[in-house]
Amino acid sequence: METKMPKLEVVADRTGTWAQLRAAAVETVRVEPHLASQLNAVILSHSDFAAALSFQIARKLGDAELGPMTVREVCLEAFEADPAIVAAAEADLQAVAERDPAIKTLLQPFLYFKGFQALQAHRVSHWLWTQGREALAFHFQSRMSELFQVDIHPAAKMGAGLFLDHGTGIVIGETAVVGDEVSMLHGVTLGGTGADRGDRHPKIGKGVLLGAGAKVLGNITVGDYAKVASGSVVLKAVPAGCTVAGVPARLVNCPTGAAPARTMDHTLADIVYDFVI
Repeated sequence: METKMPKLEVVADRTGTWAQLRAAAVETVRVEPHLASQLNAVILSHSDFAAALSFQIARKLGDAELGPMTVREVCLEAFEADPAIVAAAEADLQAVAERDPAIKTLLQPFLYFKGFQALQAHRVSHWLWTQGREALAFHFQSRMSELFQVDIHPAAKMGAGLFLDHGTGIVIGETAVVGDEVSMLHGVTLGGTGADRGDRHPKIGKGVLLGAGAKVLGNITVGDYAKVASGSVVLKAVPAGCTVAGVPARLVNCPTGAAPARTMDHTLADIVYDFVI
C-alpha cells in the first residue's frame, strides 16, 4: 500500500447532500417546533453546505479565547482555499448515513455526532498545519479533544468518506495516514511504540474497518480492505484484505470480504491461524 496520503478524489453530490440536509431540517421544524430556532441558525439560514458547516464548527469550538465568529472566518478561509475539505465532509456525512443503521436523517450526524464533528474540525486544523499556522492548528486540536474526546494531531492525514462511530477515545498520532472510506469505532488508537521522532505512526489503507478499542502501533501498514477486530493490538503489518484479532494480533482469515468498512461486519471466522503476523 502506498504510504503517502492518497489524493482526495471525492466527487460529492453537493446539491444532493445539501438538499437532503435542508429537507430534514424543514421536516424536523414541522414536527418539533422547539428546534426551529436552532435549525434556522445552523442550517436553514445558509445558502450552501459549506456555510452551514462553518457555522456548526464555529458554534461548537468557539469559546472566550477564540470566539465563534473568528472560528467561522478561519473555517471559511480554509474551505475557499481548498474545496476538497468540503467535498470530504460531504463524503463523511454520506458515509455515516450508509453505515450507521441508527440514524434517521443527515441531521443527526451533522448536529449531534461528535465523531463527524471532530473530523470536520480536524480537517480545518490540518489545513492550518499545512499553511504553517501551527499554533492555531493546535488550538483547534485542543478544543476538539476537550469537546469530543477525540484527539487527532493536526498533521495526521485523513482521507474522505470516513466514519468515526461514537468517537469517544479515538487517538491518532502526528504521522498517521488514514485512507478513504475507513470506518473506526470508539477507543481506536493509531499510535507510536516509543519516544522516537520521525515517521512513527500507522498507515491505514482504503476501506479498512478498525473495531472498538483496536490499537495499531508503530510505522506499519494495514492494507486496503483489511479488518482489525475489537480490542486487538497490532504491532506488525496487516496484509490487504485480511482480518486480524487478539493481543498481539494474529491473522484470522484472508480474504476478509469485499468492503468491511462499508458493511461494518465485526464477526470473525471460525478458523484462526496459528502464527503471529
